[in-house]
Amino acid sequence: MKSSNRTSAFIAYLLPVIGWLYVWIFRRKDAFAMYHLRQAIALLLLLLIVFGGWAVAAWVVAWIPYGFVFSMGMFALVIAAGLGIIIAWIIGMLNALRGLIVPAPFAGSLAARLPIN
Repeated sequence: MKSSNRTSAFIAYLLPVIGWLYVWIFRRKDAFAMYHLRQAIALLLLLLIVFGGWAVAAWVVAWIPYGFVFSMGMFALVIAAGLGIIIAWIIGMLNALRGLIVPAPFAGSLAARLPIN
């Protein structure tokens, strides 16, 4: 595998929006870079879903007396999920540098369904 392919795939993880645009515009025909682009986007979407879901759930629970205690407990779970996603992000970066095509933990099935061509 060429070094430029691995570098492009790594850039998709390293620079979220700018790297995505670079890979999507200039490396569109590179299947390896596009695979890792999908993985990086799926991981960020998953992170946004986790934090957004917590925000909505915490807002709903805030209307219940003493619901803030439950919200704080949920926040601890969200932080743990966020750390897990960040670790998966780092694993994806390492797989891109090594030239491996391995689905990202937690987001591999989501990435396979992304309509990015």
